[in-house]
Amino acid sequence: MRAAEIRVPGRPPVVADRTAPEAGPGEVAVSVTAAPITPLDRLCASGTSYFGLPATPYVPGVQGVGVLTRPAPTQPAGTPVWFATTAGMRPGDGSMAEQAVVGSSDVVVLPPGADHALVAALGLSAVAAWMCLTGKGKLVPGETVLVLGAGGVVGQSAVQLARVAGAGQVIASARSDAALARARRLGADRVVHAESLARSLGGTPVDLVIDPVWGAPAAAALATLRPGGRLVNLGSAAGEECPVSSALLRSRSLHIHGYTNNELDADRRREALLTVVRHAIAGALTVEYHRVPLRDAAEAWHRPGRTVLVP
Repeated sequence: MRAAEIRVPGRPPVVADRTAPEAGPGEVAVSVTAAPITPLDRLCASGTSYFGLPATPYVPGVQGVGVLTRPAPTQPAGTPVWFATTAGMRPGDGSMAEQAVVGSSDVVVLPPGADHALVAALGLSAVAAWMCLTGKGKLVPGETVLVLGAGGVVGQSAVQLARVAGAGQVIASARSDAALARARRLGADRVVHAESLARSLGGTPVDLVIDPVWGAPAAAALATLRPGGRLVNLGSAAGEECPVSSALLRSRSLHIHGYTNNELDADRRREALLTVVRHAIAGALTVEYHRVPLRDAAEAWHRPGRTVLVP
């Protein structure tokens, strides 16, 4: 089979021929139809993550979509599935190959009508957006939601899912005009440049901030929160430090929460994934992505935006 291999940490993968893996006890074999390149994949492959240096060579890809190659205990061959792996975090291979072997508990059977490439593009990013809104963020219908980093996959998903979850007003913030225009098309009621966030929203009390960027934008967003407002952080694209005063936090009794998909067990992850897939099938959720043949994985490795490799 053809597969992308990380041979040297910090370098793009090399596409090569490999022996197809064999499923062992508690595992299923999947013929991969779509594998996204995500920031986590790049981080793990860099050798600079808190997971440490990965055991090389390995096939990257912490998630993917495909069909069961052979019958599973309760599903026939050809059943469409989404799956997760620990590639780059623990020894073993991931989704960026024609074939993959996955633990049975890490497989989610997809409903009919699911677009494999779109599900791969959304995947855990959309799961994170949904859980930040409805879990940590405890969104109440009618509330105003501010989405930072609206140009990324998490941000694009959060803009749409906030509307699905009942937000009264959705405000999107991003650095580029193109990202803001896209957020408007995806349903944002209002868009603001990240650089002018505090000034633009000075008179708009925000109930909940979804924050995949941290840094200065998060500090500006905290200043827009009403008393008792919440910010849920799930990334640091704009910086690891956020300059916020104790007086602001205390005077408004603000709540800051951290979120990671790693806190989800398999059942909660399955439920959240199927929720976002159902919204995608219904046409309420989409995301911008690029389809690229698996053979071009090296060239696509550092491409901006979400790329989905198609074997």
